[in-house]
Amino acid sequence: MSDRELLELAAKAYGDPSVSARAEGPFHTRVIGYCEQMQCEVTTQWNPLTDDGDALRLAVRLGIAIEMHPAWVYVRAVPPGDHLRWLEITEGWAHTKDPESCVRRAIVRAAAEIGKAGAK
Repeated sequence: MSDRELLELAAKAYGDPSVSARAEGPFHTRVIGYCEQMQCEVTTQWNPLTDDGDALRLAVRLGIAIEMHPAWVYVRAVPPGDHLRWLEITEGWAHTKDPESCVRRAIVRAAAEIGKAGAK
């Protein structure tokens, strides 16, 4: 699944109407206000694959549990309407110097699975 597809499904699961896709880029935007002088919405990039704050807000909103290990992260969540199974994702960082990006990706992958389950 591409990063854009992951973000689209994660945004769907996030359920914030202020988050929308931008056709020209691999990320989404989030409306954060309105500029009276220019008569337009003020937006910021929403990308939990690259932004720790966006990833944390996504994990909190969706109830994604994060468990850290020396060389990998394990995340789990209960998909909405399906309390009989856990959704489980692992991401390893043994071959990278960026464990934070692996944690963000695991969160987004779990959110995308939740978004996918909500589409059914």
